Amino acid sequence: MKLGTRQDIEAPLDFVWQQLTDFEQFERMALRRGAEVERVDQLKRPGPGMGWRLRFAYRGKPRRMLVRIAELTENSVIDCGLDSASVEGAARIELMALAPRRTRISLVADLRPKTLAARLVIQSLRLAKGRTQRKLDTALGRLVALVEERWRAGS
Repeated sequence: MKLGTRQDIEAPLDFVWQQLTDFEQFERMALRRGAEVERVDQLKRPGPGMGWRLRFAYRGKPRRMLVRIAELTENSVIDCGLDSASVEGAARIELMALAPRRTRISLVADLRPKTLAARLVIQSLRLAKGRTQRKLDTALGRLVALVEERWRAGS
């Protein structure tokens, strides 16, 4: 199942890139939401090969997922691979400068089931694609608002 969305951020491209590649910030956000996060690499700087093992509850069941950075192109692309016992996929974030203080962020996620149960869950997401799309739009909107708020606070 493929989903995508894009939004504009009232902040410069360099600042948005800096915020999106501050992976320690995202680790702390996941921990605050009840997930367990473990780094699985020894890289000192963000780059391909970075990875995290996540444990979290989804739909009342404990889940595990491995997330790895597959591609990291400066001020342009973050490409992640996702792998769990029942689902595999990828998420790609692309950034584009629209103006000196305006950036467009595009997110494309692709999920593929590995099990029959996952196939049923993904099929239910397909059937409710409008609601699923709104949830993705809302989640990206929250990230955009957070980055804009940090930009306004720092400038």
